[in-house]
Amino acid sequence: MSKKVTAVFWTDALALRGSATLRVLPSVLLFGAIAHLICLLSRFGVDVSITVGPYEVAGALLGLILVMRTNAGYDRWWEGRKLWGGIVNQSRNLAIAALAYGPQERAWRQQIVRWTAAFAHACRASLRDQRDLPELVDLLGREDAARVLAARHMPTFVVQNIGELLRDACERQELDRFAFLQIERERAALIDHIGACERILKTPLARVYSIKIRRLIAIYLATLPFALLHKFDNALLVPFVTMLVAYPVLGLDQIGVELQNPFSTRSLGHLPLGDIARTIEGDLLAMVEFDRSPAVADGPAWARSTIRRYNGTSS
Repeated sequence: MSKKVTAVFWTDALALRGSATLRVLPSVLLFGAIAHLICLLSRFGVDVSITVGPYEVAGALLGLILVMRTNAGYDRWWEGRKLWGGIVNQSRNLAIAALAYGPQERAWRQQIVRWTAAFAHACRASLRDQRDLPELVDLLGREDAARVLAARHMPTFVVQNIGELLRDACERQELDRFAFLQIERERAALIDHIGACERILKTPLARVYSIKIRRLIAIYLATLPFALLHKFDNALLVPFVTMLVAYPVLGLDQIGVELQNPFSTRSLGHLPLGDIARTIEGDLLAMVEFDRSPAVADGPAWARSTIRRYNGTSS
């Protein structure tokens, strides 16, 4: 167990994929170059050193501000994950209630489950501004998938079709009114969740906040070598120590930026929306894969006509 923990530690410590290192490395090297120029000025007899006291206070304040920024970004990331957990739960609840209280025809049951599973994929694509969803073709067929992709707001279009299936069942008196209202609540909750995700997506942290923090970081790191000149006998250590300080400071700043948008694939540590959507799809399809409802083919004529209607065929 100890060896495994050690291996995981060094794997994470040396990992570049998913790390902010490559994104902050150019800036770290730039501050190292600035420190090297300041050292050259000092070697030519220009006294530019200052006391380190103000930098100790400024460093503590800057660290506190960066922690607050990182926490604000993490709150957005965690809220996004909770909202997608809600989409998982509401999708399951809707499908379970529809199968438990809705019509027994296999065609209707297949349709309600497949449209519900399509909602998660539509949400993922909407949040990532994507219009290529082969998953929808597998779930709904090419015609319905094309209608979803052509919609202005794909999740709303999917939920609208779920509502039409429920209304149709209710009008045919195959879905109890009370059950219909309960399922409607689950359907409305799906829209609430995607709306909250869009709030996170379209409302980043105030830019004035980001500008002020990065300006303070730039001033602090660019002038830090002045305070380090008289701390080392070898001036070559000044650029090294400057970069050593710059790396965690810039790294924390970048982490706060990356966590602001938990849905974009361009962000480090983005939420695995594709995996979550596929999990929802698999769970819901499993409900009808071993569906024990009566076979419609053996049922009355009105049930067989319903199948033809949902399958887009005629008698």
